[in-house]
Amino acid sequence: MTATLTSVRKSGKTWEPKFVESVNQETCLGCGRCFKVCGFNVLGLIALNEDGEVVDEDEDEIERKVMNINNAENCVGCQACARICPKNCYTHATVSV
Repeated sequence: MTATLTSVRKSGKTWEPKFVESVNQETCLGCGRCFKVCGFNVLGLIALNEDGEVVDEDEDEIERKVMNINNAENCVGCQACARICPKNCYTHATVSV
């Protein structure tokens, strides 16, 4: 049996945090809503060329920008990014303890 990390809310109800695992960069709009709602510096925009390869921000061949997980270790498991994402780009998972 595997135990997962759980917490108790002020109300006494239990809560199981789910931590960000991935962003589907093919469906991401790069709107930045998730970036704005995350107060823990987990996310950041990256630039992609038309082949979907990461390119430098100063490149002329930027096709679009998408969200990237820059600091997964800062995630607190609140899933605010997933709740605000208009394209359902996020995958989250519990942590086994």
